[in-house]
Amino acid sequence: MRKVIETSVYRYCGRLFTESDMEVIRQVIASTEHPTRAAIARAVCSAFAWVRPNGLLKDMSARVALLRMERDGLLTLPAPTHSYTPARGAAFTAACDPQLELRCSIQEIGAIVLCQVTSRADSRLWNELIDRYHYLGYRPLPGAQLRYLVKHEERILGALGFGAAAWKVAARDSFIGWTSEQRAERLHLVVNNARFLMLPWIHVPNLASRILSLAAKQVFRDWPKLYGYQPVLLETFVDQERYAGTCYKAANWAHVGQTKGRGKLDRYHQKAIPIKHVYLYPLNRRFKHVLTERGDVNALGS
Repeated sequence: MRKVIETSVYRYCGRLFTESDMEVIRQVIASTEHPTRAAIARAVCSAFAWVRPNGLLKDMSARVALLRMERDGLLTLPAPTHSYTPARGAAFTAACDPQLELRCSIQEIGAIVLCQVTSRADSRLWNELIDRYHYLGYRPLPGAQLRYLVKHEERILGALGFGAAAWKVAARDSFIGWTSEQRAERLHLVVNNARFLMLPWIHVPNLASRILSLAAKQVFRDWPKLYGYQPVLLETFVDQERYAGTCYKAANWAHVGQTKGRGKLDRYHQKAIPIKHVYLYPLNRRFKHVLTERGDVNALGS
């Protein structure tokens, strides 16, 4: 959602853009040197020195920002070369059709594996499963991200997605104790569990909490391999009208409060959304120190 700070200044994916910045982006789009959306995102990152702590371009954040700019009528992107933008009620492939129920104990199910989504086929399957069976449906995750398919042998049990943290959450920010300047500098060290899906035909008590415990370890290992820095805290938001957050509690996530029923960038209270419980999970026991103390962010977070 666009956040208007003042006339002709916008915030997307944690970054401010002036009208002159928007004109630079429009010129990049108009250039024949950048024919695809991916190429445009990379060029925008280069133009604004929009990089990760390891120096690599933040092209995924740029792609999400560009899509939101287009949605808000600020620019027009070329047609996507590859896309997955299903609508509810659309036809799905047989790969995500309902299957026979699985009912057993957590001891009986044995080994569980979180398989990182890397191939186009797995990406489409993840998108379809989320769109078909998760109440929020599918939409691209913002910024740096990791997606997993949860498997037992070759059977898929569920799916998880991790992406950029919410810009401002009063309960989380109060719990951390950081300033707005520290948050702007170090928000990338917080990762959001944006999607957690247990397929509706899987009935295994305590499986969800085991998956969350495995996921925290997996993200801790996989994130620095992809992005060159170590996150120190996970966050998630649980719709209190739908779920009690039992599996997060059982996996030792801390309940720190509630959201205020506004979008994460909605400074002017223009859109009401369901109030959600805020849960946090430390990946580093000194996470408050890392997020609030002075010093090199990368050194503290490693």
